[in-house]
Amino acid sequence: MGSQVVQTLRQGVWASLTGGWYHDPHQNKFNNSCHLYLWLFLLVLPLSLIYCASVTAFFILIKMVNYRLHVMFDEGDIVAQNSVSDISKGVDKKSNASDSCLPANLRREAEERLTPEEAFSPNTDQSAPLLQREQRQQTHLDTADEGLPPSAGSEEESDEEADKKKEPTVDPNNNSSCPELIRQGEEQEEPEETYCSDEIAVVLVDNSGTSAHLDESDTVKIIITMSCDPQTCGCVGSLQEEDSLDESSDTTTQEKPSRKKADVKENMVAVFLAFLVAFLGFVLLNQGCFKDFWVFQFCLVIASCQYSLLKSVQPDAASPIHVMSVFHAHLYLNFLFFFLGFTYCFPISFLLGLLPQINTFFIYFLEQIDMHFFGGTAATGLCSAVYCIVRSLAVLTLLYGFCFGALKEPWDEQHIPALFSGFCALLVVLSYHLSRQSSDPSMLFSLIKSKLMPALGDSEAEEVDTDNVDPLPEKLKSSVKEILLSDLVVCTVASVLTFAVTASTVFLSLRPFVTIVLYALAATVGFVTHYLIPQLRKHHPWLWISHPVLKSKEYSQFEPTDDAQLMWFERLYVGLLSFEKYIVYPAIILSALTNDGFARVVISMPEACCCDVLLMTVAGMKLLRTSFCNPSYQFVTLIFTIVFFEFDYSSASETFLLNFFLMSIVFHKLWDLLHKLHFIMVYIAPWQIAWGSAFHAFAQPFAVPHSAMLLLQTLITTLFYTPLSPFLGSAIFITSYPRPVKFWERNYNTKRIDNSNSRLVSQVDKETGCDDNNLNSIFYEYLTRSLQHSLCGDLLLGRWGNFSMGDCFILASDYLNALVHIVEVGNGLVTFQLRGLEFRGTYCQQREVEAITEGVEEDDGCCCCEPGHLPHLLSCNAAFNLRWLAWEVTTTKYLLEGYSISENNAATMLQVYDLRKLLITYYLKSIIYYLVINPKLQTWLKEQSMQEALQPYSKWHHIERDPAVFSVKIDEDYVHCLQGVTRASYCNVYLEWIQYCASKMEDPVDSDEDSPLVTLCFALSVLGRRALGTASHNMSNSLESFLYGFNTLFKGDFRIASKDEWVFADMDLLQKVVAPAVRMSLKLHQDHFTSLEETEEPAVLHEAISTYRSSLVICDESDPAWRRAVLSSRDTLLTLRHMVDDGTDEYKIIMLYKRYLSFKVIKINKECVRGLWAGQQQELIFLRNRNPERGSIQNSKQALRNMINSSCDQPLGYPMYVSPLTTSYMGTHKQMRNIWDGPLSLESIRTWLFSRWLRKDNLTSCNSGVNMEDVDCAVSSVSQNHNSITSQSVSMHLGRPRSSQTRHHSTGSEKIGGSHGLEVRDPASKTPNPQLLPGRCGLGCPPLWVSVLTAP
Repeated sequence: MGSQVVQTLRQGVWASLTGGWYHDPHQNKFNNSCHLYLWLFLLVLPLSLIYCASVTAFFILIKMVNYRLHVMFDEGDIVAQNSVSDISKGVDKKSNASDSCLPANLRREAEERLTPEEAFSPNTDQSAPLLQREQRQQTHLDTADEGLPPSAGSEEESDEEADKKKEPTVDPNNNSSCPELIRQGEEQEEPEETYCSDEIAVVLVDNSGTSAHLDESDTVKIIITMSCDPQTCGCVGSLQEEDSLDESSDTTTQEKPSRKKADVKENMVAVFLAFLVAFLGFVLLNQGCFKDFWVFQFCLVIASCQYSLLKSVQPDAASPIHVMSVFHAHLYLNFLFFFLGFTYCFPISFLLGLLPQINTFFIYFLEQIDMHFFGGTAATGLCSAVYCIVRSLAVLTLLYGFCFGALKEPWDEQHIPALFSGFCALLVVLSYHLSRQSSDPSMLFSLIKSKLMPALGDSEAEEVDTDNVDPLPEKLKSSVKEILLSDLVVCTVASVLTFAVTASTVFLSLRPFVTIVLYALAATVGFVTHYLIPQLRKHHPWLWISHPVLKSKEYSQFEPTDDAQLMWFERLYVGLLSFEKYIVYPAIILSALTNDGFARVVISMPEACCCDVLLMTVAGMKLLRTSFCNPSYQFVTLIFTIVFFEFDYSSASETFLLNFFLMSIVFHKLWDLLHKLHFIMVYIAPWQIAWGSAFHAFAQPFAVPHSAMLLLQTLITTLFYTPLSPFLGSAIFITSYPRPVKFWERNYNTKRIDNSNSRLVSQVDKETGCDDNNLNSIFYEYLTRSLQHSLCGDLLLGRWGNFSMGDCFILASDYLNALVHIVEVGNGLVTFQLRGLEFRGTYCQQREVEAITEGVEEDDGCCCCEPGHLPHLLSCNAAFNLRWLAWEVTTTKYLLEGYSISENNAATMLQVYDLRKLLITYYLKSIIYYLVINPKLQTWLKEQSMQEALQPYSKWHHIERDPAVFSVKIDEDYVHCLQGVTRASYCNVYLEWIQYCASKMEDPVDSDEDSPLVTLCFALSVLGRRALGTASHNMSNSLESFLYGFNTLFKGDFRIASKDEWVFADMDLLQKVVAPAVRMSLKLHQDHFTSLEETEEPAVLHEAISTYRSSLVICDESDPAWRRAVLSSRDTLLTLRHMVDDGTDEYKIIMLYKRYLSFKVIKINKECVRGLWAGQQQELIFLRNRNPERGSIQNSKQALRNMINSSCDQPLGYPMYVSPLTTSYMGTHKQMRNIWDGPLSLESIRTWLFSRWLRKDNLTSCNSGVNMEDVDCAVSSVSQNHNSITSQSVSMHLGRPRSSQTRHHSTGSEKIGGSHGLEVRDPASKTPNPQLLPGRCGLGCPPLWVSVLTAP
């Protein structure tokens, strides 16, 4: 503990004050002395006469020398991104792909050189660069930065690593790589040959020495990656260069040219910033702004800023990323240099982390302006923030011109200028359109690009394999297109209606009655919609009632099998919400605009007109956009505005529009203050405090005297929208730096590791992505896709309660626990990010999961006794405890489409030899099935080279004797007396199956005992069993070896012996016959325990295989086909998983069934989430507390501290999956489309009018397809045909209700007029009998009742 405190003070506190200089005990005295004198030189240099020139020359010299040294000695950096789960693993669990390929002595040396920081280096596939960059480059860059001499230790390490790279690779199967191939590749230096995943890489493995020929004891290693993406490439010649990569790493090598260009740019910017700092400092010193001691303090600030340009600084408390850490302090310095008082506080400000990085600050600053002044939504990045503020300013400029012109014209109570009506119409239309657009312009630009430059888009699409195309981008693009087409119609209609309403002078002539009615209507509708209905739908309404009052249909179901049903109160909620935001609030704002405009024209002064116009435009735009996006809290703001400015402080009142505008900003801050106070009170409540360490016990009483300071911090953090984080998880709260709603600076997105993004050597020699978290992350990815489809619609239906930007929810089910962070809320769209937690989490996570899943309905306590509780109400203790939680259960049965997981232990299913024999039997039968159905069968049977190679297998006396492969225990066709397998024994068992499969072929094939088909089947059966024996290390009798070998074949890794080289004539024999047979046999073996018919009847077995082949996906989880199948919502999937965790080595048969999963939706205090996330950033990065059992991640049921902290971006947390920012649209929700009958567009209007016109035309004319001699149609006019009926009868029949359409007259009827589907009675009847028949015209009109008269 003491050494950690000293290290924090030295490398954290002191380094922040000095700009990065501190005494490093890991370096020699010479390096530390050079660093010290360099820092002192920069400290005293401002006092010289030629300060600016000296600094510029000094920096140019150092940067040039440093650049030349890097060019001479750098060989390129390899940045490896490790697996996700290594965050909680130590040195013993960290494994590199090179370790298994190195000799034991080199491996021990590498482990000895592994520093504790490197051993604990947190790992991510989400491009978390901070800790990886520092841990991997600290020993090299800290001493070599900017031309400073490196330590001897670093040179020795680099030499040892260089020697280490030259060591040859040792095959993990105890086979040495062929030296001729390696030397030949090194001498020729030919370009690397890549093998796509659909190709075969053949590696010769010689067991007998350096001979060039192969005999029977040699093997040929065949690597087959089934159904992988073309991007998967491997190279035999480069196997020796891939040793240093982690088995689950996705590595990228930085090329020298790009790195050199980056170095040149960085050096030029650094020299410019150093000169700028020196120049501004020189100006301030010359002006005499500093006296006495403050001159030294100012020189200290300048020296720290300049020194940080020469040496990488210790991470400050500001951010976990430091892409711009070299520059952000200097930009702040340049912008704020003349604010002398603030300049003094720079070191302390950066030490405490009160200032964010410049890019984070710009995102936060632009986002706050757009949200509070223009009614915008949250930004998703720097480009998004700039785009949002630019479009808001563009719309504001356009509206300002209309409003300015309108207020210059004469007004009257009976006349409103048309220009003002046009301004109001334009304001409503543009505000509506902006509310419907996402803050991320990438999808909009992509759609515009595809429409304006289709040729370029088509050429790019052709380069991508259609099997690997993600359907999500096209789905999002179609949603954006749908919104644009709908806005075109809606904005046109809205502009006309708005213009008509404002031009009618209704708001002036009926004032103040119309405003009073609108206020009362808004308050009533808002209270019912946003308070009463959500409370009645909560799991515990008002935290007193034990169950929801308004229950969904699924509430009482144990396991719902269908999608959620649309309830009556959900329809009511949607109707009230739409009425509120599309009619009530636009009417209130238009009324306020009209009254304010009229008042300003009549009584305002001309010089104040420009400012008044700007305020009116900004206020109207902000209030309209906020009402369109999310009016959940607008009614409270409206009521408080009226009460405050009409009754309490009427003297301070301006116009209603400005009052409402200012109060909307104030109430936004008040809600944040309420959330912060609730979080603080819940977190520090003494009766439920969860002490995670001894420091927590000390900090609890220490924080009590500082309550006033805590309140002041709360107010300040609320004003600037900054998190208030518990220090080290204790009861002491400190202020963090401002962050945007998105919170995290960069997009850390989990990248699943499979055969499409890993090297070929890692796929064969290692278990690619065998980490349990990596394999299970696909379920959270599918859950993200399900939420993308339904989240926005479910939120608008009120199924998650009230929501706003920044809200955080937890979805909890049996094994899935995910945190959903809502980033952006628009009008008909929601942008969110999902963070999936581990399936089998830690003890602390399990305790918190139990807290959110257990019920409190059975609690009968009241203080210290148990008197019980009233019916349908909670007990006093339960109601009290629910009020002291930072979270609340909003829904208990929220349905999402997902996969239920069923797993069986393969060792249990194959423990007995008879069960293994059954698996081998299914394996061989599946080989026969896939061979017979293959379209290349006739070619294989007629190929001469293959017939010659299979000549030994055609002899009846041929015996396959290989005790390591064939055994009487697992082979049904094994002949004990011959100690092997013969063709006769094989035919005795499998001939009937071969003949049955051949009989199902369209082209008959000879399948008697001596036919080539039987020969080929026998040869493939031998090959398949020999491949299994080789993969099992010739120890098939051992269960562990058998499972290992079968799993190897299941992955598609076949090691082919020299006897079976004939299969190389066509690799489809392995890819299309043997490989799928391995996978199908596993499913058939699993079905054996439920049904025995498959083993007895060939017809049943053939039907089962055919069914599974079309409906079931069976593949390895590292195969990209597995991910594609899950994301494409295949109903059933099967795989075999090798699980290695905590000393356990198990094989699980995983079965996935698609169904609707039931989740609990828990809403968390968003300030609690932001505060805990900020606390983790400061503790792990600035304070460098990497203790896996630190107190800040211990369980705290009242705040869900462990679940929230574990969901942090890596390397701070350890989520299993972090999704990209995903936008969900209302139009993709099926039930919302049913309510609104789809989006309104020109095409939908044309279709509706066309259908109505055809219906009318159908009633007024006759279809030429019907024989006029048999059937006549009539409507209102009298037909010229004598057999037509009268118009009165038609009108009578058309007036009947639609329910009568279900009647059908089928007895003795026949079809006439096929395009109509009309039926008449038997024409043999001579009595005219008019009857009503349901029909549909051939052009797709709705069913119509047509009176038909039968002719004799």
